[in-house]
Amino acid sequence: MTQQSGSTVQGTVAEGFEAVREEFAAVVAGERPDYAGQLSAYVAGRRVVDLWAGPDTDGETLYGVYSSSKGAAHLVVALLVQDGTLDLDREVAHYWPEFAAEGKGAVTLRELIAHRAGLVGADDGFTAEEIADDRLIAERLARQRPFWRPGTAFGYHALVIGALTGEVVRRTTGRSLQEVYEERVRAPYGLDFFLGLPEEHEGRFHSVLPMDPTPEQQAVFDALPGGPHTMASIAFNRQGAEPTDLESLPNARAVRALGPASVGGVASARGLAGMYAAATTGADGRAPLLKPDTVAAFGQIHSIGYDVVARSHKSFALGFQATADTWYPFLGAGAIGHSGAGGSQGFADPRSGLAYGYTRRRFAFPGGAAPENGRLAKAVHTAALTTS
Repeated sequence: MTQQSGSTVQGTVAEGFEAVREEFAAVVAGERPDYAGQLSAYVAGRRVVDLWAGPDTDGETLYGVYSSSKGAAHLVVALLVQDGTLDLDREVAHYWPEFAAEGKGAVTLRELIAHRAGLVGADDGFTAEEIADDRLIAERLARQRPFWRPGTAFGYHALVIGALTGEVVRRTTGRSLQEVYEERVRAPYGLDFFLGLPEEHEGRFHSVLPMDPTPEQQAVFDALPGGPHTMASIAFNRQGAEPTDLESLPNARAVRALGPASVGGVASARGLAGMYAAATTGADGRAPLLKPDTVAAFGQIHSIGYDVVARSHKSFALGFQATADTWYPFLGAGAIGHSGAGGSQGFADPRSGLAYGYTRRRFAFPGGAAPENGRLAKAVHTAALTTS
C-alpha cells in the first residue's frame, strides 16, 4: 500500500489505484476550504482505496448518509427472501393484515420495494417523532389511501419505504429490521454503518452542514415547480404542520438513535463500501452474504421511466437504485446501490467485483449523490478493471 500524509488528502490506496488518490485530491482542491469527506472501495473483497480529507476527519468519522440507508434496509430484505422467509410475490397484507386497508390488499412485496405502491406519505404529514420512528410511520400508512393505483406507476417513497418494508420484516421475524441488520450484517463484519447509532459512538459523528448554495444554484432551486400539496411535498413531508428539514435530519439524536431505515443511517465510507463488499463478494476472507442469483434478482430493473414524485427519469431495481442506469453508465448491468440526499453513495458492481463508498459532511448541491461521485466512481472502476 502507498500512503500520503501531511497534506489535505490522507489514507492509503493499493498499487494500481494511484489515479484514484489523484482524482480525490483534485475533487478536494476544487471544494471550499471546510470540505470534509471520505472515499473507500473494495475489489474482490479486498480494500483497495481508503482516503479522507477535511478538518478533524479520519477514516473512522461517521456522517449521516440519508437514503444510502435504504441499501442496508433492502440487504436485509434480500437475505430474508434468500432464506425463504419472505416471498416477493406474496401480498404485503399476507404478512401485515392491516396494510390491506384503502384498497392496498393486492400490493405485493415486489411492487412495494420497487416504489410502485403509491404510498409515499401521509395526507396531513408526519410529526418529527413519527419521522424518527419506523413503527409510527408504518402504523399511519397502513390506514392511508395510495396516491396512485398500485402497480400503474412508480414514484420514490423517500422517507417511508424503510418503514414499510421494516414492518414486513417485523411481522415475519418478530425482530425489527434494524435488529436483523445488526445481527446478520453490521456486527459480524464490524461495519461502521449503523441503523441506530449507539451512544458510545456519538463522539465520532460529525453533524451535517447545510448546503450553502451559490447564487446560481439558488436560482435553480427557486425555479423548481412545487407547492404544499404536490406529490414531492408529500413524499418529503413538507406539507404538514411539522415539515421535515431534510438537511438537518441526521443531526437529531432521536433520528440517529432509532435509525429509521429510509434515511437514518450513520456511516463512514469504509462502512458503505464494506457493506456492499460483504453482500456481493465477501470481505476479508469471508463468504458473501448473498448468492449470485439473489444479487441478480435484486439488481433487475423493475421501475424505469417517469417517476411521479421526482417528475423526471428514474430507475429502481428491488429496494436498490439501478445504479448503472440512474448514475453511472460505465458500471456493469445489475449494479446495485443507493445514494443519499446529502451526497453519499454506496454501490456494488458484481461484474467487476467493485464495492464503493463515499461520504461528505456538507450537504451537496443539488441533493442526491454528490456530483463528484461520477469522477470518483469512474476512476475506481477503471483501476479495478485495469488491475484485475
